[in-house]
Amino acid sequence: MTIWTHPITLEDLRQRAIGTAIEHLGIEFLEIGDDFLSGRLLVDQRTRQPFGILHGGVSVVLAETLGSVGATYSCPMGHTAVGLEINANHLRAVSSGWVTGVARPLHRGRSTQVWQIEMRDEAGRMNCVSRITMSILAPAATA
Repeated sequence: MTIWTHPITLEDLRQRAIGTAIEHLGIEFLEIGDDFLSGRLLVDQRTRQPFGILHGGVSVVLAETLGSVGATYSCPMGHTAVGLEINANHLRAVSSGWVTGVARPLHRGRSTQVWQIEMRDEAGRMNCVSRITMSILAPAATA
């Protein structure tokens, strides 16, 4: 059974990314499963820090992108998902190639969601694991 409560397609995600940090950093959405979302980014001049490896902050941008999109598309209709907290453990440096992230919910509650995002290099080695907590906001009451 799928967790998605809103229509979600790769094309829609690609269109929403135009003109944003997602597009600027070259993040690509790859797959939407019943209970996960994946995306990737290329380690290149846009995403490396001065010492030639993937910038930790860029890993966090990938994680936040996947976790936020996941929460947004799996919260009740009319509700909004906004970030409360994110952390990341950088486990291995990556100097080139693609890094792929897979986001899965650990908790999908009425007012919060927690997503875990695991990022791996092209050899399948985990380079970063991140967790994001999202607040689920109900629609504003109309007067």
